[in-house]
Amino acid sequence: MQRILRIFSKEYGNINQAALLLGSFTFLSQILALFRDRAIAHFIGPSPDLDAYYAAFRVPDLIFISIASLASITVLIPFIVAKMSVRLGDGSDGNREGVTSEARKFLNDTLTVFFSVMVVVSIMAFFLMPYLVFFIAPGFTPAMQVKVIELSRLMLLSPILMGLSNLFSTITQLFRKFFIYSLSPVFYNFGIIIGVLFLYPFLGIRGLVLGVVLGALMHFLIQILSSFWCGFRPKFSFAINFKDIKNVAFTSLPRTLGLSFNSIALISIIAFASFLKSGSISIFNFSFNLQSVPLNIIGVSYAVATFPTLVKSFSSGEKSKFKNHLKSAARAIVFWSLPVIFLFVVLRAQIVRVILGSGSFSWEDTRLVAASLAIFSVSVLAQGMVALLSRAYYARGNTKRPLLVNLFCSVSIIVLSYLFIHIFENVPMFRYFIESMLKVTDIPGTEVLMLPLAYSVGTIFNFILHWFFVRKDFMEDESFITKTFFQSLGASFFIGVVSYLSLNILSPIFGTATFRGVFLQGFISGILGILVGILVLHLLKNEE
Repeated sequence: MQRILRIFSKEYGNINQAALLLGSFTFLSQILALFRDRAIAHFIGPSPDLDAYYAAFRVPDLIFISIASLASITVLIPFIVAKMSVRLGDGSDGNREGVTSEARKFLNDTLTVFFSVMVVVSIMAFFLMPYLVFFIAPGFTPAMQVKVIELSRLMLLSPILMGLSNLFSTITQLFRKFFIYSLSPVFYNFGIIIGVLFLYPFLGIRGLVLGVVLGALMHFLIQILSSFWCGFRPKFSFAINFKDIKNVAFTSLPRTLGLSFNSIALISIIAFASFLKSGSISIFNFSFNLQSVPLNIIGVSYAVATFPTLVKSFSSGEKSKFKNHLKSAARAIVFWSLPVIFLFVVLRAQIVRVILGSGSFSWEDTRLVAASLAIFSVSVLAQGMVALLSRAYYARGNTKRPLLVNLFCSVSIIVLSYLFIHIFENVPMFRYFIESMLKVTDIPGTEVLMLPLAYSVGTIFNFILHWFFVRKDFMEDESFITKTFFQSLGASFFIGVVSYLSLNILSPIFGTATFRGVFLQGFISGILGILVGILVLHLLKNEE
């Protein structure tokens, strides 16, 4: 029991250790997410009901992003660090000096204001939902829109619970309790799986939504228990220091707007998809979730693990440490992301068929999701780097730069979504080029591929702009990932080539008619490609 308690209370001060732990648990969480999506694909498949379910996420997600990010980890940690004592112990000796009375007061004030605002906004959204649905899914039939309204109202509990969890996870991250922090998404996905397996058969799509709420509740409970462990007992304040709250709001407002812009871009994508073939929203979300697996394991894990260290380096005036931590994390993201891009593009059909291909999920669905996944995968590196580079600005209290970049790129995604669909439908040569390249010329509904294309292009713009400004503002135009980028790119190219050739050789041997055959040809091809990639990196004497 003591060994288990030590694991729960252990601090992770080393970035690579923290990132490895976060990555491992993120991997576990993503495995559950894949199992969740497989269950959804099996029992429901791309359909009007599933389109309504995914569309119903948009307003609750926007509320969570726009309100919860006002009191997010990246904004609160610098404020709390300033109010904490120098010692940030783990409390294992019974001494919790790290959580000062000033820090407790600040957190309780933030909790009170945040919870009040979140509840008020959610109640307003509940009554305004019949009007909001015309912006979310204008292409749906009236009956489908009624279903979206009902599901969205049920989901409004989720942003409240997830927002509170996000607030309490500030303490968890501050004390570097990354083990506890990493458990939350595991429980969240577990709750949704319960909804799919046990509630959906009796309650239909409403049961799936209740699973989302259950997952959010479990996400919240693990974080509040961790806060107790670190010495913070949340209480509602009746004498609020609005000066501190005002400072937090003004600091976080640009970041909140930046995240909201991205959420609005996704709402716009869903709105465009509602005019396309039935199941298009489901196709988009299945592929988006699949590409999020490597993004969360690599890019987000390194960004989250690096952020507290960046804050402390900047707060203590250690500019060189700040730069070194940023360089190290950026190189790691580049090193791991590039091979993933090549593997996902080459093995896309095998990945989708193995993970989602059962029950109501047809071969046509597989091919469309695989094509969409390939397009999304191209921007995995860009998404991971944006997660890291934006945190470099947040660590220094500069939220305006990421705001302007995110605004430009979100508008670009919206404009490109409309533009690409228009070109795809009216320029036969462009349509033929895309369909031929992704091998989907003989199936309907390929217009949906323009949505991940717009998202990926906009995200790559986002990365390029962030990269330009980070080099200018922090690195004095120093290039610090060039060597890693080209070494990893070279190895990734050989990984892709070997995997592709192996697929062509193994496909006749194992066949594509069974789960076992598809899995084995994809797995063996991927392993052979990775082994060749390791050999290339060894010959290049890659440091990573």
